[in-house]
Amino acid sequence: MVLHHTKHHQAYVNGLNAAEQTDMAAKTPQEKIRLQAAIKFNGGGHINHSLFWLNMSPPPRNGGKGGELPEGPLKQLIDRDFGSVENLIKEMNADTAAIQGSGWGWLGYNKNAKRLEIATTPNQDPLLNLVPLIGIDVWEHAFYIQYKNVKPD
Repeated sequence: MVLHHTKHHQAYVNGLNAAEQTDMAAKTPQEKIRLQAAIKFNGGGHINHSLFWLNMSPPPRNGGKGGELPEGPLKQLIDRDFGSVENLIKEMNADTAAIQGSGWGWLGYNKNAKRLEIATTPNQDPLLNLVPLIGIDVWEHAFYIQYKNVKPD
């Protein structure tokens, strides 16, 4: 995770800073429009990874509570909207396994429908239509060494 944080996430921060600097110096609308892809990609990468780090917790074997969902409002919503934590995990795994290449799997809250929903976004696109609660980085290189070319495993 140190490599992921210090190199991978930092590259998005650096790319976003560079794109914003260039955007501030841009003199025409065309120049600004050309930068939108870089701002979206790097800004999304920074936003997504910032949430990703907030979701991390050490596993119980290391003294943490990672992987445990305590009783409370989130668990109540999961039980209401998915039937159980196990059903949420099953649906989330299926949706994220279907991502081609890189992307993100999300558990988000739909303010209008007042319910939890699973969503996916490609590449580093941030989740914009739901309030993101949990983000799973589905970066093909992250699982490739361990799982080879069999993502669902």
